[in-house]
Amino acid sequence: MSVLADDENQKSAAGNGIELPQGYVPTEDEPFMNPLQLAYFRKKLLDWKDDILREAKETLAQLQKEPLQEADATDRASSETDWSIELRARDRQRKLINKIDAALRRIDAGEYGYCEVTGEPISLKRLDARPIATMTVEAQERHERNEKITRDE
Repeated sequence: MSVLADDENQKSAAGNGIELPQGYVPTEDEPFMNPLQLAYFRKKLLDWKDDILREAKETLAQLQKEPLQEADATDRASSETDWSIELRARDRQRKLINKIDAALRRIDAGEYGYCEVTGEPISLKRLDARPIATMTVEAQERHERNEKITRDE
């Protein structure tokens, strides 16, 4: 990515005219989901989405450029398996883009960073590791336990 594009991305990520300082990382000693934190997570989400879309374009270009033409049946089967795995990964990433878009909408709505179950703040460490998180670790664990119990019945 060019420096100019990166600068524009930082400015657009900040929203509301807030410029994200170079190297900024949210900390616990500042107000939760203040404008800088929101700009940081917006930029992180937009960069992630851009990476996924770029990879998808590369996969599509590769598929169009290199059709499966192996003469040997075993080589062809191996290539088809590789492409099948790649396409499944892209499908998972398509679903991930929907979650990224939902997180961006939560930022716009002022709901980002708060657990959808308890309403408590989601830790900054969790959001930094998984910016699409919608639940605190504890709420997610309860949800997964309940899901497992339901599945086992």
